[in-house]
Amino acid sequence: MKRKLAVVALGGNALLRGEQAGTIDEQEDNTTATLENLVFLIREGYDLVITHGNGPQVGNILMRNDAGEQMYNIAQMPVDICVADSQGGIGYMIERMFRNVLNKHGIDKNVICVVTSVIVDINDPAFNDPQKRIGKIYTKEQADELTAKKGWAFREEVKLTGGYRRVVPSPVPVEIINHSIIRDLAQKGNIVIAAGGGGVPVYIDEKKDVRPAEAVIDKDLASSLLATLIGADEFYILTDVPYIYINYKKPNQEIKEFLNYADTIKYLREGHFAKGSMAPKIQACLNFIKSGGKMSVITEAFKLADTRYGSKITMEYEDGRR
Repeated sequence: MKRKLAVVALGGNALLRGEQAGTIDEQEDNTTATLENLVFLIREGYDLVITHGNGPQVGNILMRNDAGEQMYNIAQMPVDICVADSQGGIGYMIERMFRNVLNKHGIDKNVICVVTSVIVDINDPAFNDPQKRIGKIYTKEQADELTAKKGWAFREEVKLTGGYRRVVPSPVPVEIINHSIIRDLAQKGNIVIAAGGGGVPVYIDEKKDVRPAEAVIDKDLASSLLATLIGADEFYILTDVPYIYINYKKPNQEIKEFLNYADTIKYLREGHFAKGSMAPKIQACLNFIKSGGKMSVITEAFKLADTRYGSKITMEYEDGRR
């Protein structure tokens, strides 16, 4: 029997929760609790590729960069190196925690982390309109000085009068370097951790050389692209809500457990999904389905084994097939 291949994107509170300080003990405990839920998929016969976010972690790396430069004159590293740094650290943590979870359940599998570069188009319009906030909060004077010195772009934090944060582009991912190796590893039964934090952003120059891009890539869009490129059957986004909702947090809030492609597009265009949170997840799922994926699921990690939970997005054709 052919085994199914699934890409599982860890997000929300899978690694670090909002009220926590971010210690390694907290992150390891959260990661272990999340990975326990993936044992269900392994026992169901799935081969797995795991992706993950890096927002808090890469933000901390950037702040350490800043502190090191200001206090000790240590040269700052560019964004691509910081993303790679976070990929390695988080990937190592997930690998080690997953090995321990598998050992607990008597499952013999290899777990491997692949530091993954993701190609973007250097002519993507996002490079002319940076929107993604990263790093620490600066005063206006500090922001102006850094703009003059380093060419960084800043935007004011609406909730913090006088506070400014650096913004970088968030271009659309167009290719995953080494995706065929990731696919081969997974299809041989290895659990692969890849494309962490959306992948290390790179572009191909006129000489066909790989060049770094000062950008960050949306984790869910990169995960969806990876799922498509490796021919995954299913794509899971694990977040901090059990379902997709329309009219979210309104008196007429409604759970949408099963959605087809056309209805999901309709709800997205009607603005039911917040731009900074659920909308990118919905778009990632739609991209996967449109490219031939069988099913996308958005749910809480802790509900994965409970089939009563989770919103499933599929392609439904005119004759009713899914």
